[in-house]
Parts: sequence; structure tokens; C-alpha cells
Amino acid sequence: MKPKAWMQLGALVVITLVGSLARAEDELDRAIRSLAAVREFQQTAISPDGSRVAWVESLLGEHDAPTSNSAIYVSAVKPPSAPHRISAAGTACEENSVAWSPDSKRLAFLSDAAAPGQLQLYVMVTLDGVAQRLTNLKGFLADPKWSPDGKTIAFLFTENAPRAAGPLEPMTPPSGDIEQQIYEQRLAIVDASTGNVKLVSPADLYVYEYDWSPDGSSFAATAAHGDGDDNWYIAELYTLDLSTGRMRSIYKPTLQIGAPRWSPDGKKIAFIGGLMSDEPSIGGDIFVISGAGGEARNLTPEIKSSPGSLIWFQDSAQILFGAQVQGESELARVDVAVGTITPVWRGSESITSGDWSVSVSVARDDGTSAVIRDSFAHPPEVWAGPLGEWAQITHANSDARPAWGEARSIYWRNEGYKIQGWLLYPREYDPKQHYPMVVVVHGGPGSMERSSWPKTFYNTSLLSAEGYFVLYPNPRGSFGQGEAFTRANVKDFGYGDLRDLLAGVDEVVKTLPVDDHRVGLTGWSYGGFMTMWAVTQTNRFRAAVAGAGIANWLSYYGENDLDQWMIPFFGASVYDDPAVYAKSSAIQYIKKVKTPTLVVVGDRDGECPAPQSFEFWHALKTQGVETKLVVYANEGHHIHLPEHRQDIIRRQIAWFNEHMHF
Repeated sequence: MKPKAWMQLGALVVITLVGSLARAEDELDRAIRSLAAVREFQQTAISPDGSRVAWVESLLGEHDAPTSNSAIYVSAVKPPSAPHRISAAGTACEENSVAWSPDSKRLAFLSDAAAPGQLQLYVMVTLDGVAQRLTNLKGFLADPKWSPDGKTIAFLFTENAPRAAGPLEPMTPPSGDIEQQIYEQRLAIVDASTGNVKLVSPADLYVYEYDWSPDGSSFAATAAHGDGDDNWYIAELYTLDLSTGRMRSIYKPTLQIGAPRWSPDGKKIAFIGGLMSDEPSIGGDIFVISGAGGEARNLTPEIKSSPGSLIWFQDSAQILFGAQVQGESELARVDVAVGTITPVWRGSESITSGDWSVSVSVARDDGTSAVIRDSFAHPPEVWAGPLGEWAQITHANSDARPAWGEARSIYWRNEGYKIQGWLLYPREYDPKQHYPMVVVVHGGPGSMERSSWPKTFYNTSLLSAEGYFVLYPNPRGSFGQGEAFTRANVKDFGYGDLRDLLAGVDEVVKTLPVDDHRVGLTGWSYGGFMTMWAVTQTNRFRAAVAGAGIANWLSYYGENDLDQWMIPFFGASVYDDPAVYAKSSAIQYIKKVKTPTLVVVGDRDGECPAPQSFEFWHALKTQGVETKLVVYANEGHHIHLPEHRQDIIRRQIAWFNEHMHF
């Protein structure tokens, strides 16, 4: 061939390649925009009489761009009516945390309509009227609940709080006397007719969750002294007498507790207790204790699931609970007297009333309910009706279509454990081809991957659209198979759970057309730790992306805002037993790393501070391992800004495409 012809062919190849890359980028852009345009539901609440359902829905801006604003809507349940918006203002603002009055006629909610960024408590007296503002406070308000007589509303309040409560939020940059910068979240009440506000819990106690007693004279609450983000892990169960203001501890757990709920007859308090790693992520066994205190009784000692929410039946004889079980969601009821468990509903999807757990909002008839349902195949919508027989109420995401392939629940065995995971197929799957695969390790470790519509925060589902299998394993240490399974990685971080992951990779490679030489690894939080750890233990992974990881448990103990969480997992503080922390620290084995690793983190992350990512990145650079570090400004453990979320998606996909020769 003549030289000129070679040049023409070379130019054609370059033009074709550039065109293909441009098309791929266009497809990724469309997929990201489509994902961001899905309306998310933060909460749903059925009215006590079961006739109406309210929900909180995210608002989109111009060109369907995501915003931080949200709106409240109400619909009849049977038959569903057109959604009616409830608002304190006619313009877009943040409105959330809905609570029905006992008579089902009024709706309390939080709104920043009066001043952007400052939530206040409002009440809609008639659902087609004007909202009445009850508070004029400075600080963070959360979780309003009506008193049984409908005259008072309780809520959580952090006075002069510099940020929203919770460890996932961006931490306030430190300066000055650090020990004087503790803001306690207190229990407050407001008169629904006059707006008079009263703080009722002590100033030196941080209240996490609470519930009214049936007679309205007291509260049950989980609370702890000191810094709220850290001390959730040592919170105790308290009762608070409204007439005297006395707050009394009635139960000091050996591990963590959550979801305190008073029985309708006022005699008992139920709660969930177990080994938990993250404040919003509840899982364990169901306990009951007398409202006067005493010994707590475990109702579910051998259960092979992880209850995370509970609701008393009106007869006080049974408790309805939501649980995570082997990658699925389950509702069941437990008999309080004998502990008999009866399944109510189970499905391969996510159902929630607005928290991280499997949960449902239930009316007084013990049957009419409301949930937010979604899965890999179906975007989130609000459903309502009899338990397990819900009818669809909203159609906000009727145009949304998956940008990823089919999802299947798979199982494999390793070292006596039956491990479950979700496997996402490539979108254009052809069994005659061979594909790369990325393993995604969930955070926690007290958590569980289940079928749900992927979010924009640390989204890995779009790897499927790029032609990857994506494996979401639930190794030992996860929720979903009971407390013994959840505790199986105590003093063993990174060892048994990594062997479970590798066994899952072996199973997929053995049964499906996955190229064993093109397997990647990623994860956020504990998943970020597992990514950093795995590349020091094996060269099995071709490329890795570590999100908000932990490189060195020894230094991490003194850097993070949540050192209390580690003691149940490691058995002692780092000062008492440094060896057990060193044993699971990736930095101790850094010279073994060969895997190209991208590291990403928020600069104000309190759970997995940025210095951990810097330490790992610096070590890789020093060892000559290909790496890159990206730090996102003004972000905490949960990345909020849409542009940052999208940047992470693009960088993650580009890193795997580059290093897995795809």
C-alpha cells in the first residue's frame, strides 16, 4: 500500500475512534442526566385513620437538574386522588418531616420558607388552607411527633447548630477550644395552639430518637452525654417524665440500640439492639423492657434476618417489624408473649417509610399502610393500602428506565457461610462474549445490599451500561442473616470478609463469561477500607477505586469523630490493644500493592477523614504505584453536590475503562 493510503487509513482509524469515544461520552451523559432526573422520596406517612397518605418528594430545577429543595404532597388512599401539595410558601424551598395529628385532620412539617437553610415547624390546620408557623428558632429541628391528645408537638432541636445533625454531614472546620464546641440535640415540645416552645430534656444530654408514651405524660428516648455523633454507640434507653423533667436511664446496653417504641397499653418499651456500625443503619434483635425499667427480654434471639424497624399492634400483644434478609426486604410480626414470628410479606425490592431500614407507615387499623417501593427494575414510587397488597399512589417516575442490565440474586458458599449478593449484568449482555467485572463492597460493615433503584451518590450501576458485570456482595459482617453473621468479622476486619468476596468472584467467573484477568474493586466508607485493604492482600484486581476509605486504623482512631464505634469491633481502644488495629491496617502491607488505585474523599468527612486517603495515596506514590487523589471541597461523608457526584461517576468509569483495557 502506498504511504498516502496508509496515512488515509490511519486518519480514518483516528476519526472512528474519536467518534466512538464521543458517542460513549454522550451516552454516559444521557445516563447520568436520566439518573439525576429521577424524583426521590424521603418519607411517606399514612394518616391514623388510613384515609390519606402524605409524602416528601425531591424537587427538580431547570432542565430536570437536581436541587436541595423538596415538597410535601397528600393523596387519598382509596381510590388514589391527584396529589395535592402542602406548603408553607408558594415558591420552592426545603420542606420535610411530615407528621399527622391523631385525628388525621392536621399535618405538621418542617420548612425553611421563612429563611433559606433554617427549618421551622409549621402546621396545616386544614389541608387546603394556609400553614401556621409555630416556631421561630435558630438551630436544627428534626422529627416532629404529635402528642396522643393532639395538643402538643414534640421535636428534636439543636440550638445554634452550625450544621445539620448527623455524622454524614460535612464537619464544621475546627478552630478554638474544641471541647467547648459540643452542640446537644434536645427534646422540645411546642403548644400547637399558642406556639409556646419548651425544652424538656437536659442540656448535657444528646437525644437521638424518642417516642411519646400513650398517655402523653412521658417519653422513651435513646440518649447519651457528650458529643452526639460519637456517643450514639454508647447511648442508653431513658424515660423522661414531663411533669418533673426527670430523665432516668432504664437500660444500658452492651452494644447499640435504636427505634424505641412504647406499647399502646403503656406497659412496655420495645427497641432494637445489636452490633451496629452506623447511626442511620439499624439492625439487630428485638427487645422489650418494662416502662419502669428492669431486665430486657430478647424476642428474636435466633432470627436469621436483621430487624431494623418496629411498630406495635394496637392490642400490645404483637409487634410488626421490617427486616433485611439475604438481600431482600421482609415484614413480619412477633408475638410478644412467646416470641413466635409470622411472616407478613417478603420481596426482592426495597421498601421503606423514609429511613435506612426496611420500614412501613401503618394506620391505627394495623393493616392500612404506606411505603416507598423501588428495585433495580423499578424507580421509587409511593404505594398504599393493606400490608403487602399496596396500590401505586404516585407516578412521578413513570418515564424512568434502567440504564443498566438485569439484576439477579446469587449465592455461594465459603468457610461454612452461605453468602448472598446481587449481580448486575451488562446492559447489552451477550453470553458469547467475555466481560470485565467490578466488585462493589458496601459500607458499614453493618449494612446490606438489596435491590433498589440506584442513586447518584457513589453510583456504580452505570458500569453495567459500559459493559461490565457488577457484583454487590453481602459478606460476613453484613446485615441480613442474624446477629451471629453480623458479628462474624469482629477483630477480623478485612480477612474473612475478603475471602468471602474472592469466593464470590470465583463463583461468577466459574459460571458466567467474566474475564478473570479483568476484575476491578471499589467501595465507599467501609467499602473504601476494603478496597484499600484488598489491594495490599491480593493482586487479583486489575484496578481499584477507593471512596472515603480507611488506610490506617491506628491513626484513624485519633482522627475521626466516631472513635466509640470501633471498640465493639476491635475489643478495646487503640491505646489498649494497638496490635489488633495494626493487624487490619492496609498501610502495614503497602509494599505489596501493584493495583492502580484512584482515591476520592470529601475534605470535611468526619467518619472517614481525608487524611486517611492522603496517607494511602502518598504511600502508593512513594511505592511507584499508579494512583490519583481527588478531594471534594466542603463535602462530608455523604457527598451532596450534584456536580461532585457526577464527577465521581465519570472518574470511576474512566479509571476502570483505562486500566482494564476496555
